[in-house]
Amino acid sequence: MQDKSAKSKASLIAAVFAMLFGSATILSGGWVLFGGDGPRTAAGAVVDYVLWFNFLAGFGYVFAGIGILKRQRWTLWLALAVLTGTFIVFLVFLVHVLAGGAHEIRTFFALIFRLAFLGGMTMIARSVGGR
Repeated sequence: MQDKSAKSKASLIAAVFAMLFGSATILSGGWVLFGGDGPRTAAGAVVDYVLWFNFLAGFGYVFAGIGILKRQRWTLWLALAVLTGTFIVFLVFLVHVLAGGAHEIRTFFALIFRLAFLGGMTMIARSVGGR
């Protein structure tokens, strides 16, 4: 019984974090994408496809958080899709960096963080999706 309660608590924390992180991702990405020259300049050497992907993936984080809360089976597939997409964007970003493309080092670390976060979210989604 205690194990089930601990799983429920972990699921709740993961879901809330996913929704908050997704919302922050949408807001910050939207600020740079749609805020004009000021935010774009402040962001530095933005890699456009990474920015767009992260902005759109933020919606995936929010929906995955909702799916975890509601214990929906589709949440695992959504989490896997966002994880896979992020991994592909990370690999393409690495090629861009190795080819000498302009970038911010924080983008590298942000993508590493996102991969770790999404790996954890996928594991939580797997545990709640199986009911």
